[in-house]
Amino acid sequence: MSNDRRSGWLFWGVVVAAVGVIVLGIIFTSRFDRDITLTQSPLIDEPVPDVKIRYLDSTDEFKLTDYRGDIVVVNFWASWCLNCRVEHEALNAAAAGYADLGVSFVGIAYQDRESASRAFLEELGRGDPYTYGIDEGSRVAVEFGVLGLPETFFIDRDGIVRGKVSGPLNLDFLSRTIEALALGEAIDPQTTTDEVENR
Repeated sequence: MSNDRRSGWLFWGVVVAAVGVIVLGIIFTSRFDRDITLTQSPLIDEPVPDVKIRYLDSTDEFKLTDYRGDIVVVNFWASWCLNCRVEHEALNAAAAGYADLGVSFVGIAYQDRESASRAFLEELGRGDPYTYGIDEGSRVAVEFGVLGLPETFFIDRDGIVRGKVSGPLNLDFLSRTIEALALGEAIDPQTTTDEVENR
């Protein structure tokens, strides 16, 4: 193949890649302009499921009922979920910002390989403090009625599920929801749901 032809293919390859990046950027940015609302779930106003979850980095297990007394933000995510990338920084920032106010963040990797989940966290950064679990056999997701990713549940200090969000979160929404729960204000679940991804 001649150098001119190679240069032509290289040029068009770069153009196609650049267009792809721009399109993804537009999609991701537009997600932050959407109205994020809490969505209805049969778990609302019910006790958090008392199910064992294995830590992502060990064979030990924990339960969400162990966090009674804290406000708990439970986020179901996976390495293959593009919207999980969109919200990751906001979740980490909120975890750090509310750590001293009795707010715990739990990320549960769902339908994902452990190695891929760990690679995702190594690439984008782990929250601190943040607890990471793996949903073996999708048992936890079934208990929560997870329909797609990402999905996030808000649990009050009494261990009662108060809200659920389908789709990516931003820091403003996280802050408003956590602060409402901290003040003992009711969270009124809405019916609008953002797009979620399935594998």
